[in-house]
Amino acid sequence: MSRTGGHPAMDAGLLRGFLVDRGVDVAGDLTVELISGGKSNLTFTVTDGVHHWVVRRPPTSGLTPSAHDMNREWAVTSALQDTDVPVAPTIAIDSEGELLGAPFTVVGFVDGQVIRDRGDLESLSDNDVQRNFDALVDTLAKLHAVDHEAVGLGEFGRPEGFAARQVKLWARQWGHVKTRELDDVDRLVAALSERIPTSARATIVHGDYRVDNTIVDSDDPAIVRAVVDWELSTLGDPITDVALMCTYRQPFFDTVLGFSGAWTSERYPAPDEIAQRYAAATGSDLGDWDFYLGLANLKLGVIGEGITHRALSGSSAGAGAEKAAEATAEFIAAGLRHVNGGK
Repeated sequence: MSRTGGHPAMDAGLLRGFLVDRGVDVAGDLTVELISGGKSNLTFTVTDGVHHWVVRRPPTSGLTPSAHDMNREWAVTSALQDTDVPVAPTIAIDSEGELLGAPFTVVGFVDGQVIRDRGDLESLSDNDVQRNFDALVDTLAKLHAVDHEAVGLGEFGRPEGFAARQVKLWARQWGHVKTRELDDVDRLVAALSERIPTSARATIVHGDYRVDNTIVDSDDPAIVRAVVDWELSTLGDPITDVALMCTYRQPFFDTVLGFSGAWTSERYPAPDEIAQRYAAATGSDLGDWDFYLGLANLKLGVIGEGITHRALSGSSAGAGAEKAAEATAEFIAAGLRHVNGGK
């Protein structure tokens, strides 16, 4: 949807004045196009015919503040500007939501491609896919190598007890969204609770890292132009990012997505190769790796259930949303296999 006059959630005239007031060079009237919506943050491309920006704001309904935290997204992308982690250039923020009734951010447009579904892989050779895989893992390693204190993110989160809080969070969330009883969820939560890692590094954690949350070069998918969608980022245990990246590779994640995702394709290397490359790149000990995989499976199982819960309550219109919970039992079973030693 493209409009010169704006969009119901993005007034082009008000946005132009906002940018000009902040010293941004705006050549003329703005054209606004919604490129991502639904229950996620709304993402717009905006242009004056000369310059090109991206504006993100929370959805106009169904707001869950912790899942649509524009100030958090702004803080981390601003802090990472001069690091080895590729992010979009930050332009401006309305942190209080005074202009549009909700906070929003403006960043520079990053030219490139997003590898989202199987069709996006068709133009890539097997070598391109392998090189893209390597670049994704290496970029995650670069993120976790950033000194969060040095870039001003020392108060960005509470890394102490991070893994324990994650187990409790997803157990609590299950109670809110479950559409049926599933005793294996309680078993998995109990097993995870008994083996919380006693020590872990504290780094910036993305919280949702996979191929379609990056923009890669249009000609060379081994060049990551930007990592995007930072609203779940915090300070925490970096191995949770690695395990989640692996768990997203499971084929039943497509049921949660509602389409055949690129990241679940068998053309990408096996999940174990993510862990191996990351460990080699960082020199890290992955610790109780089965705990982290169990936690990641719990998280994705609950997320799938939540999507269906919202669909059944009439608050989600996403394609295939009512079927997302069909993957829940598979994620929970996979999590139990990890924490029970493959049994």
